Amino acid sequence: MEREPLAWRFKPHDLSEFVGQDHLISAGKPLRIMIERDLLRSAVFYGPPGTGKTCLAHIIADRTQALFFKISAVTSGKKEIKEVLATATKRWGKRERTLLFVDEIHRFNKVQQETLLPAVERGEVILIGASTENPYFALVHGLRSRTQVFHFHPLDEENLVKIMEKALTEDSFLAQMKGKPDRETLISLAHLASGDARIALNNLELAMIMASDSHPPAVTPEIVEEVFQKRIPYDKQTHYNAISAFIKSLRGSDPDATIFWLAFMLEAGEDPLYIARRIVIAASEDVGLADPSAIIVASAALQGVKEIGLPEAELILAHAALHLATAPKSNSAYKAIKEAQKEVRSRGNIQVPDHLKDASSYTKARGEYIYPHDHLHHFVLQHYMPLPKKFYRPTLQGKEAKIKERLEKLWGKKHG
Repeated sequence: MEREPLAWRFKPHDLSEFVGQDHLISAGKPLRIMIERDLLRSAVFYGPPGTGKTCLAHIIADRTQALFFKISAVTSGKKEIKEVLATATKRWGKRERTLLFVDEIHRFNKVQQETLLPAVERGEVILIGASTENPYFALVHGLRSRTQVFHFHPLDEENLVKIMEKALTEDSFLAQMKGKPDRETLISLAHLASGDARIALNNLELAMIMASDSHPPAVTPEIVEEVFQKRIPYDKQTHYNAISAFIKSLRGSDPDATIFWLAFMLEAGEDPLYIARRIVIAASEDVGLADPSAIIVASAALQGVKEIGLPEAELILAHAALHLATAPKSNSAYKAIKEAQKEVRSRGNIQVPDHLKDASSYTKARGEYIYPHDHLHHFVLQHYMPLPKKFYRPTLQGKEAKIKERLEKLWGKKHG
């Protein structure tokens, strides 16, 4: 038993032992009622790792009168799914229930997920899927619409401390060890676990093993730091959330928040090229013509990151990110292309005016192209679209104000 990870040895076996997720399983909540009365319907347990999704599934397995199957989407394929569903269909014919738990269900591809649909639809199998990915994106629509989503939250520090305190007294391996951590150390362990009970328990055990070699045995702050190695939880969802926070901070002209989220992503091991590419996009989408040099800085940063790599590339990313965060902002280029695309789609068949066609194909009788460089200010009034319409509306931000002023002088009317 001592060779198994503490998080596995100390998993709860009953609802009375389950800690956290009060919004789901406290007395009177729908999920608890369904579990206690063995009336569970197909559901998806969605949330970050170490929040109790699989543990709750095991509790359900112990309580239910239905035949319980557990498969992992990491190791199981379509063959295993069909075998379970065939058994479920036979049992359904005898009015007997089958409950299927699929761990990491988001890892099933579209075909595998859709294989489950008919049986779930007819109620032949009660599906419980556990997922760290948002089911509204990770699951096919048909499967998601046939299941109820229960959102598991990261455990707060108080709950993590409670779990570790129980483990220290109730787990046979830990109970006989000396130098147990005090409450302050447990709070530190809980803080670094970032809501993940699995990480908290396994690192608690590792810290106590390391402490057993010291004299006297004691879990010190240095040991806590060593076992965690300053780990930053960073899953796929955090990847998207972090880049969103970074771009929104940049767009909001907050250089401090921009550099904070950049540091967070770099420390978590984010691909620097991914960050650089997003900076290039932001240079046109959010800064645009208010600072035309932004796209040059961003593109140079992307090239620099490719050629130099980490750790020096961190400076290049910081340079470009701060340039964009402190620059005046304009989304006129973004709005212009979106509006023009909408217009093109709505018009259907579009013909290029004769005077704008290639010199070998336009008809002089219908007007000839006028060369702007032959005229004052290298500009001449002429139509450049089948039906003139305004798409680009320059703002008064930064250098775009000068662009607006020049266009209005050339065209002899307000531009924007």
